[in-house]
Amino acid sequence: MSIFDGKLEIEASAASGIEAVVKRELVALGYAPSGADRGRIRFEGSYLDVMRANMFLRAANRVRIVLTRFPADSFDALFDGVYAYRWQDAIPKRGRVIVNAKSHASKLFALSAVQSVVKKAIAKKLMDAYGLPSLEESGESYDIEVSLDNDVVTLTLDTSGEGLHKRGWRTYLGDAPIRETLASAMLQLSVWKSDRPFIDPFCGSGTIPIEAAMMGRNIASGMMRRFACEEFSLAPAVRDVVQQEAEQLVNREIKLRISGFDIDPNAVKLAMKHARAAGVQNDIHLQTADMRTASSRFRYGVIVTNPPYGERLLSEGEVRELYRDFGRMCDGLKDWSVYAITSYRAFEKYFGRKADKTRKLFNSEIECILYAFLGAKPPANDSSRDAH
Repeated sequence: MSIFDGKLEIEASAASGIEAVVKRELVALGYAPSGADRGRIRFEGSYLDVMRANMFLRAANRVRIVLTRFPADSFDALFDGVYAYRWQDAIPKRGRVIVNAKSHASKLFALSAVQSVVKKAIAKKLMDAYGLPSLEESGESYDIEVSLDNDVVTLTLDTSGEGLHKRGWRTYLGDAPIRETLASAMLQLSVWKSDRPFIDPFCGSGTIPIEAAMMGRNIASGMMRRFACEEFSLAPAVRDVVQQEAEQLVNREIKLRISGFDIDPNAVKLAMKHARAAGVQNDIHLQTADMRTASSRFRYGVIVTNPPYGERLLSEGEVRELYRDFGRMCDGLKDWSVYAITSYRAFEKYFGRKADKTRKLFNSEIECILYAFLGAKPPANDSSRDAH
């Protein structure tokens, strides 16, 4: 019996500021997650649930299986604790073992030494269990993370492979791209629903409107990619079951009103290419246009956008002018709600309004604020269909 045949402790990792979004996603999938602990949200499930989490979570970074925990304040204790685990129940004879380490408030903090000891202990256990003089490591990869926190060791197995922000549809990056996971989190933190009009006036290579279209159609974020756990030879084959579930959940009837504008024609061409790759090219109106000209005949819409911050793209004066004009453009959209992420701390001053809500988020390594300006709620019997 392998570890993949029974109940598992599973954890989904999330970037700072969006742990609550991932927790809500897990609840919506039918799980009972714990509170976030250093960006890790844990829940119990089967190996099928590992695949479901990889397939359906939109804002998580990756999904891991928690293998074992034990106290260790010395390298001898670390070696013994790692060796005590039944690695042969998770890793086959030819499995390739990769070890990464992190440490917080622990006596063992030399990460390269920690990685070396853990790798030696795993190798020793596998060689003893399989009767091997050495490990061949010619098979599939098993990425083990060893995390030390206050002298407690937690060993986890990565099941995602590439980070979950890699959906499989984005082939090229535009200037200052936003990760798909962050784009999805911003959408989920907004008031946007699929029956409301949507605009991204700085759409770049299309990440935010494409994520909106996938959410609107209920297209699972992992449908177009593979995961590391599909290669685990001791694990059951569950991809087809979860893929079928995902395909059955796609809403093929809904009509979406999603628009993306960008002043750079090359960025818009790239956005169109990405929309086709994601299968949502008919759900998004993409157009080369200056943000200042953006408009809509609909009310009660939502803007979610990642405007230029100025670090690489614009000068200080250009950023201020752009944000002033962005505020004026938004003033012309009656009853619309606006969500903008930027690292520019004087954004509200130049946008011309005090935000109703703010939230600290990280766009890659850049600390940003998501500013929320709330418009009127649509009437209960009117899903933003009034023209003006």
